[in-house]
Amino acid sequence: MEDGGLNESLAIGRELARDLLVELASADTCVIPSIHRTSIETARLSLLPKPTAADLAEVFKVLSDPTRIRILSALAASELCVCDLGALLGMGQSALSHQLALLRGAHVVKSRRDGKTVWYSLDDDHVSGLLALGGAHVAHVANAAEAGRRE
Repeated sequence: MEDGGLNESLAIGRELARDLLVELASADTCVIPSIHRTSIETARLSLLPKPTAADLAEVFKVLSDPTRIRILSALAASELCVCDLGALLGMGQSALSHQLALLRGAHVVKSRRDGKTVWYSLDDDHVSGLLALGGAHVAHVANAAEAGRRE
């Protein structure tokens, strides 16, 4: 092989190696494995215990349904009965009762009986806080995406 051919092959090999490193760096892996003890210790202080993480995951699982989010957003504004929620959301009582049972089970919604009517409301201010933070995050992501499209 001539020197020119060898140099060309080496250049192509270096380019392929560089492309591979860029690809690896963009993946969720360490290109050069190393342990950053200070960072780990800082994160360890904030790390949720496994039981708390499991409980929190269950709350987020219940919140992962758009219909349930709409129910919660309605209840954030006002205490409502199943009939009111059905009229507002265009849903039948049976479907709503199923969703409300899931929300009650996760302690996100509470109910109170007044004669024959059962009224539903958010369980506490933490739930409205979760909704507000989630809505703010969704708006932030949408605004960032929109700003990216304008550039």
